[in-house]
Amino acid sequence: MTYCVGMRLDRGLVFMSDTRTNAGVDNISTFRKMHSWEHPGERTIMLMTAGNLATTQSVVSHLEERMKAPDDRAPSIFEAPSMFQVAQLVAATLKEVIANHGGAGQTADSTFHATIILGGQIAGSPSRLFLIYPEGNFIEAGSDTPFFQIGETKYGRPILVRAHDPAMGFAEAVKLLLVSFDSTIKANLSVGLPLDVQIYEENALKLGQTLRIGADNAYFTEISSLWGDALKHALDQLPDITL
Repeated sequence: MTYCVGMRLDRGLVFMSDTRTNAGVDNISTFRKMHSWEHPGERTIMLMTAGNLATTQSVVSHLEERMKAPDDRAPSIFEAPSMFQVAQLVAATLKEVIANHGGAGQTADSTFHATIILGGQIAGSPSRLFLIYPEGNFIEAGSDTPFFQIGETKYGRPILVRAHDPAMGFAEAVKLLLVSFDSTIKANLSVGLPLDVQIYEENALKLGQTLRIGADNAYFTEISSLWGDALKHALDQLPDITL
């Protein structure tokens, strides 16, 4: 399992993902779930994955191979004229990979499932953010749904629902996401550090700041400790029930 969040802001997009992959408590590994590509001045595309590792790595490999040698049957995400069509290409690739794995003598197709958060911007259009399902369909973020989560979503969702504000700056958004990830990491062993962060500023058409936050990161340690103390203090301030 994993945990990834893509968030829309007035200023652009923010992505955060963990790096833990596990197939049981005695087989835990670290793999990057966040991928990005850019053609500065023309387009920037970012992608995060959750689900079967072989499936997600195959999808990324297919996309990258098609960038090197595109053809009419399998066009490159660098050739698509809109982010909607980029989402269509990624969705079709995901569906194709799952079908190929599921048809190779396996019966449990869900074993090979994966979900993807895709975001970016192509010159001449605003940035867009999509959630792509293993069936090959997808939805787009908007004012009513300003962020997407994939993987182990339930523990980190409440703080995002309560505190997200499209007008917040990138630093505040990263702080909010770190609180969400801290809650998830403490509740579920299948999500863990290090965390990858990618910031994209609207109309920049190039990758923004990239961070990797490990267990030795002083800021994350401080956020985790202060958030825990704040929750305890807030609980103490609530009125007691009359029994």
